[in-house]
Amino acid sequence: MSFQRIQEKLKILADAAKYDVSCSSSGSNRSNTTKGIGNATGMGICHSYTEDGRCVSLLKILLTNYCIFDCAYCVTRKSNDIKRAAFKVQEVVDLTINFYRRNYIEGLFLSSGIFKNADYTMERLVAVAKKLRLEENFNGYIHLKSIPGASDELMREAGLYADRLSVNIEIPTKSGLKKLAPDKNHDDFIKPMTKVKNEIIQYRAEKKIIRSTPKYAPAGQSTQMIIGASGENDFQIMQTSNHFYKNYNLKRVYYSGYVPISYDDRLPKIGTEVPMLRENRLYQTDWLMRFYGFDVSEILNEQHQHLDLDIDPKLSWALRNLHEFPVDVNTADKRMLARVPGLGMKSVHKILNARRFRRLNWEHLKRIGVALNRAKYFVICESNQFERRDLTSEKIKGFILQNSTSKYRKTLSNQLNLFG
Repeated sequence: MSFQRIQEKLKILADAAKYDVSCSSSGSNRSNTTKGIGNATGMGICHSYTEDGRCVSLLKILLTNYCIFDCAYCVTRKSNDIKRAAFKVQEVVDLTINFYRRNYIEGLFLSSGIFKNADYTMERLVAVAKKLRLEENFNGYIHLKSIPGASDELMREAGLYADRLSVNIEIPTKSGLKKLAPDKNHDDFIKPMTKVKNEIIQYRAEKKIIRSTPKYAPAGQSTQMIIGASGENDFQIMQTSNHFYKNYNLKRVYYSGYVPISYDDRLPKIGTEVPMLRENRLYQTDWLMRFYGFDVSEILNEQHQHLDLDIDPKLSWALRNLHEFPVDVNTADKRMLARVPGLGMKSVHKILNARRFRRLNWEHLKRIGVALNRAKYFVICESNQFERRDLTSEKIKGFILQNSTSKYRKTLSNQLNLFG
């Protein structure tokens, strides 16, 4: 195969992979102990950031953009008139190793369109990871996209060679999937997720007894949803996320705003992209659910089905629940401190540690790193200054917005017109 043809394939299949946003720090711990190539300890993927702030990258490509399905929202759907290409297994292996040796990447993110059937495609994805691990002794990060409907046997093998597995559920609701991808079955997305979850549970149990038990998907599994293609509101989206977090032990759910690419009547019109700020609010809500102890029903419910675009979801909750405030930072428990606007979890832990030695005032909170422009309306401390006055939620919101800056400020008014 000529260099020019490989280059052409890479251009086509790397461009097609950009629509998958499920890239994050890996959380893997596959260390290099055999004098092999690479080391996935603490590594991440595709120009993302690890917990210690390092920017990392990976080769992010599709094995092929041929696909037997005709999903209305997908750029690689079979009816779309685009250039098609497919890598051979060995070509992906060679590209990964060559790019790694040149210090271009730190791992591989490999997905694929579905050609022939799910097992045929998944078998080739697994073959790439297996060759990298066993033949090239590659210990770098590998993220494989699970193919909906793939067999349990292939999913088990995939987890033995990949650091993270993920299957995109694509559309948040069954009705939306049926509308835009009638050839697909929602249960086909659930099957590989269930297998991976059960294998991870089994691995952890066996590891306690047999230390040499082979790792299985050490960075866990994740999924991705397309937002805005099928009309779901934020309440429906976050209910779906909550279901997958609780029942499938997912590491992350990713939210990808739909970019209109066709004139299909089932889809939003071209030029009506999902506001980036809506994605941002969904991620903030996701964060509150995973790390701040919020239940999804506290943030979104039948009476409040859309997230506010002008303020973040924690502030929105606080303004709707002023009866919970003010919170005394010197006596409140961790749960309530975490619910104060302007207090991140690092600040919460600092407050809990510091107040063991003395009662805290505004100056102490400022040194700790509390965003007082928000928090001062919701907390009291060892001081009689700046304490919360008898203000309505509308006035507090106005004061905070007046003294806040946002990179989204310039486009907020236009986004509000597009959304809801």
